[in-house]
Amino acid sequence: MNNGIEKKNVIAALKQCYDPEIPVNVYDLGLIYDITIKEKTVKIVMTLTSPFCPVTDYMIEDIKNKIKELSSADAVDLQITFDPPWNKSRMTEEAKAQLGL
Repeated sequence: MNNGIEKKNVIAALKQCYDPEIPVNVYDLGLIYDITIKEKTVKIVMTLTSPFCPVTDYMIEDIKNKIKELSSADAVDLQITFDPPWNKSRMTEEAKAQLGL
């Protein structure tokens, strides 16, 4: 049971979060590997385009805040992984078009 938290609302929140260096949201960029909803907690497993991303802390806080705003989540457990590493094939077709790829 997810206590009213809908995955579509979590995805909508993720689509409002951007790496300031790339004009595509984190969801369409393919950075989100998994979304799990349990009780009032949303667990996100994600990666970054680079392990050396200078805005990691900003992005994590932005993602947590947006998910709490747009869903009824009490907590967001966000885990960063680099396995598997991100690559351009994870991007949506819309994201690739937006970046001219």
